[in-house]
Amino acid sequence: MTRRLLPTLGLVAALFAGISSVQAEVPRTPSPEGAQVYFIEPADGAVVSQTFTVKFGLKGMGVAPAGVDVPETGHHHLLVDVQELPAMNMPLPTTDAVRHFGKGQTETQVTLAPGKHTLQLLVGDKNHVPLDPPVISEKITVTVK
Repeated sequence: MTRRLLPTLGLVAALFAGISSVQAEVPRTPSPEGAQVYFIEPADGAVVSQTFTVKFGLKGMGVAPAGVDVPETGHHHLLVDVQELPAMNMPLPTTDAVRHFGKGQTETQVTLAPGKHTLQLLVGDKNHVPLDPPVISEKITVTVK
């Protein structure tokens, strides 16, 4: 039985090695020179209610839904209370902390618990991969009352 298991373990190891190398080779879309993403609202330091509007600003490039391949475009991702940025060479995960706006939305309603929170914007390409170099906003802080 051990002799039969060894080739299987070798195959599994090779598959995992292959998956890791494939994941590391996700192509990144170049960002347009001078592109910037920023918050229109809320302002840094704002005091907001538990549900509030967040408006995304973008300069030097356009907005297109995920899956749409148009040069010099991308779509927004809102990072909420993210301590460490996600991998820049992989599709962004979909979590409560990394919110996707793959339909090309430029604003949203956010509901957060009372207290201090950080918000940051990150533009992704048609495959949800951050542009290269990343088009990322300054982190802002809001206080939810």
